[in-house]
Amino acid sequence: MRSLPRRLMNEQDERHEPKQTVDLGIHAGYPTGQLARAFTTAAAHEDPGARRRAERRIGRWQDVLAGMAAGTLTVGSRTPVAGLPAWVTPEVVRGGFATGAASAGGPLLPHETATARRAGVRADRAALFAYWLSDAGLAELTALLDSGAYEVAVPEEAALLTVAWLLRSGDRLGALRLLETLQPFAGRLRFAPRPGTAPAPSDAAVAHRLTVGEAGTAVGRRRPNPGVEAMREALAVWNPFFDEMLALWLETAAGSGSEGSGTAGADTTGADTAGSGDAGRVGRVLARTPDKDWLRRAAAMLRRYERLAARHTLCTKHRKAGENPLSLRLALEEYVTRRALDPARFGRLQHAVDSMVRRRGLPGSGRHQELRARQAADAARPSHHALAQLVARRLSVLPQDTGTPDVAPLVAPVTDEEAQASGLTAGAAIPEVVRRTVESALSAPLATLVARGVVPSAEVLAGLVPQLVASTTALAYPDEALRTLMAATYRAFRNRRSLLLLNLERQVRIEELPWVAAVAGLRRQGEAGRSARTALVHLAEVSLQGFPATILPNPLVRELSTLARQAGEDVPFVEELAADIFMGTFSGKFLKAAAGAGRLLGGSLYERYYGLDYELVVALEESAHGRGPLEPGTSAQSARSAQQDFADLCHAYAGVRPRTWSVAANGKVIEQAQILTTHNLAAVAGPLGAAPAPGWADLARRCFTTVCRLTAQVPYNPRPLPTIKDAAYAWRQMLFHLSLCAADERAAVLAALDGETARHPSHVADRLAPALAGLRLVAAGGSFEADGTAEGGAARRFLGWTTERHWLRDAPLGSLGSPKERQHLL
Repeated sequence: MRSLPRRLMNEQDERHEPKQTVDLGIHAGYPTGQLARAFTTAAAHEDPGARRRAERRIGRWQDVLAGMAAGTLTVGSRTPVAGLPAWVTPEVVRGGFATGAASAGGPLLPHETATARRAGVRADRAALFAYWLSDAGLAELTALLDSGAYEVAVPEEAALLTVAWLLRSGDRLGALRLLETLQPFAGRLRFAPRPGTAPAPSDAAVAHRLTVGEAGTAVGRRRPNPGVEAMREALAVWNPFFDEMLALWLETAAGSGSEGSGTAGADTTGADTAGSGDAGRVGRVLARTPDKDWLRRAAAMLRRYERLAARHTLCTKHRKAGENPLSLRLALEEYVTRRALDPARFGRLQHAVDSMVRRRGLPGSGRHQELRARQAADAARPSHHALAQLVARRLSVLPQDTGTPDVAPLVAPVTDEEAQASGLTAGAAIPEVVRRTVESALSAPLATLVARGVVPSAEVLAGLVPQLVASTTALAYPDEALRTLMAATYRAFRNRRSLLLLNLERQVRIEELPWVAAVAGLRRQGEAGRSARTALVHLAEVSLQGFPATILPNPLVRELSTLARQAGEDVPFVEELAADIFMGTFSGKFLKAAAGAGRLLGGSLYERYYGLDYELVVALEESAHGRGPLEPGTSAQSARSAQQDFADLCHAYAGVRPRTWSVAANGKVIEQAQILTTHNLAAVAGPLGAAPAPGWADLARRCFTTVCRLTAQVPYNPRPLPTIKDAAYAWRQMLFHLSLCAADERAAVLAALDGETARHPSHVADRLAPALAGLRLVAAGGSFEADGTAEGGAARRFLGWTTERHWLRDAPLGSLGSPKERQHLL
């Protein structure tokens, strides 16, 4: 590694490193742990659905372990299942482990059984495969191509439709070659599509998070809230009932009418209860002897209670010991039965009467009527469940397989007609939680979905992008039926789960599917390439503008890479690597991405803050392609040498000795690669020219807000390191955005950072003080020492990964606002 600076080499030798050196392999520990977790969930979880899902996971993890033991599974390979080529979609479980099954395999699905019955053939896949190639089967496939009324859930289900299209277009040789590839798997895999209703929309400008049908199902699943319904029952049923019972008892109180002779119960109660206002006018109950009419009404009220209690079972407060309603009722039952109350019962009765009048006023008084009117209005409001059912009915009349361009009518208040039909209150507003679900079915441009909060994160955005990329990809095909088919294939392919891969192997690309390759020569590159580039830049800008503090998630990186290839842009996009399976080296695109970042950021605040040597990185990349003075030799040798030098450079910057393995040490090396490459920021801002509308200064400010928010969570998190890592990534994004700002914009952002920290808990400013001091030091022309600190440790370079205790976890105790916070920190 003669091209590396000696400063880094010496620094690397002197750093303390983990001593463990291992040859990384994939063992059964992870699958065994996942199997144990699934067993625990299946045995103990309170939700039956969760137990059933866990039971299915048990079977899959058992398949993984059995395959690893038998040697039929090669974990870490892009062809993990013996006998299945790379293009077959494997069943993959958590962590990227293949189970040994194919996603298009397994027992016949109901629609396959129905097809076999209709065609009069055996109910097995080999017979079905033969049927689809008969005249009747090909005619059926051709009709599906024209109507678009089919679904492709896994990519293999598009294969025979492609055969039918090739035959119809006259390319018999291409169809035969494709059939030769499919034939060995005809008895195992589904190659025919599923029945559908209508083709998916082909508009490449819009996307939706849920289909109308999915939104309707989600809304319709809402069940009544037991707590809310219990409260509604209390307000509508039990409060009025016990008001009547209280009024009945008050008829016997002193001052309620003509004098009476009293009762035995009344003689044992002691003095009247003192009070003020309404309570002061109550006096002692049973001060007057109830007459026969009172007793008749009391008995009727008790019978009515039994009927109500049998019908209204949600609210149980009236049954609880110590509650006033129970004291009223039990006293009434005892008095109706015995015509007297024992002293204890009478005392509880009097306390209940006094308490109820004191809290709410006398029944019928102004204060009491106002309270009960307000509660009755609350009880009369439609429940969220009832309103959700109304919205589900609204959704049910729309096309179910796509989004909707307008959600406003779906979440409008209850109309007069709907009120008459459903009994709901006209004008009642749809609850916010239901509105949010319906808005997920909005079909609109990505920027609109992000702005309205329908897309709350970069991860959710990544899940929507295949809809756009599928439509953009399909534009390259001249035939409409083929465009629809290839778009459906792409959407299904993007549901394929990534495999755990070692030795720098890459995931299977859609171009490797035999049926996609069979029609690849028909792609038109000109107009489709321009559309792909437009979509690529737009997606990059939406990602930066919507989520400036978040690194691009791997699914989104894959979509950007696909668009770049279609656009003919030689832009390297790099994925986030897993620290627990990192092999200590990087593929060639990492060096290429780092060189691109160097050409954009050479001499910038970003380069100086992280102590990089972008001139060296650019020279390494040029030597890999025979353009530079370093590493003479063949192109392949130069490329391998430059790749290794880049890996060694990352190790040196991280202070990690090569061929030393630990998750934390791996994380430090990967973080340095992310810093050098800017993790795709330079790719979209440099060659593609993406320029978010708010400007780079706005993005930098928003990044710092995210840093503060994440830092605020650190002392209350029992496992804060992932939060610290995310804060460091947001900090790095901020450094990149600041480096693209004009000098006056950058100065304004830096001047506003203290004001932003003041908006957060006081410990945030204390924790970030070293990072802010380091940023201002470099911005003023200074630099860090070799250990990433300056000014005696008062200034620090902010990185996320460390093999020691991270300094962001510690803050002066005085910065925590309460004894409870300080105790938590200790």
